Amino acid sequence: MPLLYFLPPLGAVLIWSGNMTINQLTVGSIAPSSIAFLRWVLALAILTPFLLPAAWRHRHTIRREWLKLAILGLLGMGLWQGLAYVAAETTSATNMGILAAMVPLLTVLLSALILREAPSLGGTVGGLVALFGVLILLGRGDPLSLLELRVALGDLLMVVAATCYALYGVMLKRWPLDLPPWVLLYAQVVFAVLFLLPPYLMGPMTPVDSQNVWLILYAGIPASIVTTFLWMRAIRQIGASQASIFINLMPLFSALIAMAFLGERIALFHLVGGALVLAGVLMAQTLTQPLIRRATRNI
Repeated sequence: MPLLYFLPPLGAVLIWSGNMTINQLTVGSIAPSSIAFLRWVLALAILTPFLLPAAWRHRHTIRREWLKLAILGLLGMGLWQGLAYVAAETTSATNMGILAAMVPLLTVLLSALILREAPSLGGTVGGLVALFGVLILLGRGDPLSLLELRVALGDLLMVVAATCYALYGVMLKRWPLDLPPWVLLYAQVVFAVLFLLPPYLMGPMTPVDSQNVWLILYAGIPASIVTTFLWMRAIRQIGASQASIFINLMPLFSALIAMAFLGERIALFHLVGGALVLAGVLMAQTLTQPLIRRATRNI
């Protein structure tokens, strides 16, 4: 396989990791409800001249499948990114990168529950290993502190956000919609903007100025449009399974970017928790033999 095929997924994950730092930089510069809304308004404004004619040609399919498109827009764009901006107020970019790396593992687990896919050995064992890593991370090195409910709200919100994005991927697979990829994306962006409008109107509407405009530009163009293009290209060239492995690089990229631009320091619990999450995800993606069939053979 040509090495050039690995550049699109690598670029997408690098931009996503950079967006974790952007999330931190938004704190104090722009309200979470404002940037969550404005980034997708910007993306919608850029995409509309190119995709509105195609969307109009597929209007009957969009009208028929509007509820599914709305749910996908809410999960993949509204909640996934909206919760991340709120989480950034009470957790670090390093933690956010580690917890976001749980998406492939959560996808495996949700696929077993929703799509009735047989649980694999790696999915089961890897899930337990990754869960322990998350407990170490949430407890700042002391999982027992969770019994005293001493957990940062931002970490919990990132777990919910990662779950929403994993569910988004599972529902995309469950609902094969008869739409071209870019039209499918465009329709979801429209619904995401509609969902994010009420919080924007109710929350503190931060005015766009010279300090936060570049944050909106990064979130709306590279982190929304460019990553979508790169990820779709990656899936087309190397497949969804191989592409998802690159998400495992997010903890490393996020930590390095946070150290360079935010001055964050890496603690031992970051290394231990991140290593366990990474090991669990890799188990889930490599040890694919069905757990039930394996148990049946032993009996």
